[in-house]
Amino acid sequence: MNDWSSHTWSAVRAIFVVATLLMWPFGAHAQLKVLISGGFSGPYGKLLPEFERTTGIRVTTGSGSSQGTGPQTIGAQLSRGVPGDVVILSREGLNELIAAHRIAAGTDVDLARTPLGVAVRAGAVKPDVSTVEAFKQVVLNSKAVAVPSSTSGIFLTKDVLPRLGIADRVNIKSTPRGAGAAAMVAAGEADIAVMPVSEIVHAPGVDLAGVIAEEIQLNQVFAAAVLAGSDEVEAARRLIAFLASERASGTIRDSGMEPLAKRRPN
Repeated sequence: MNDWSSHTWSAVRAIFVVATLLMWPFGAHAQLKVLISGGFSGPYGKLLPEFERTTGIRVTTGSGSSQGTGPQTIGAQLSRGVPGDVVILSREGLNELIAAHRIAAGTDVDLARTPLGVAVRAGAVKPDVSTVEAFKQVVLNSKAVAVPSSTSGIFLTKDVLPRLGIADRVNIKSTPRGAGAAAMVAAGEADIAVMPVSEIVHAPGVDLAGVIAEEIQLNQVFAAAVLAGSDEVEAARRLIAFLASERASGTIRDSGMEPLAKRRPN
């Protein structure tokens, strides 16, 4: 190869390298750790591959309950030193983390809202739960009612059932996660489960019987935020922005949720 060809080839290679670097997504070497509760897991699981592919940011995902007293709540995991950059959980659970100074100020964003529904075993007759009285009778006639021990279960057992005057007449079976409540129904260990619609529609072995009446409804908001002390703040913000984007809204709606993407002041 003559000198001219050698210099030309070197220049072409240099241009190719520079162009490749310019096109490589910002933050391509970032590694994010996410802790997420069940309510937003459906759309998150569908959206994450696109985020990783288009940004080059790698994400490791762990799970936990939004609220409660068990060792696997997101708050309990953070307290014992489980590392993380982003949390996605119920607004009630996130507010607890904000109060505990575990969230980077101004980074919390409401992503989506979903109502509470009733799950029955797949193929079973779907009872009417659309009115307060209908829901009350379904609960009373159930041999066992499964609920997650997190936000929705706390609301049902501490608010709804006492308001209806039947707290001591319902056989509640509490599980750490919504997935566990759905699994109890699928296995015939509970007649129904009361939990977020977004978890019911993705759970195997169960069907959505219906959404409970507005008078006893908890339209549960799921939100995301950057954890205080994260070393990947910019990448974390990019993930939250993607989940709150118009691009994500269709997937969120298909998962039984209403997109929100509204920032809440701390």
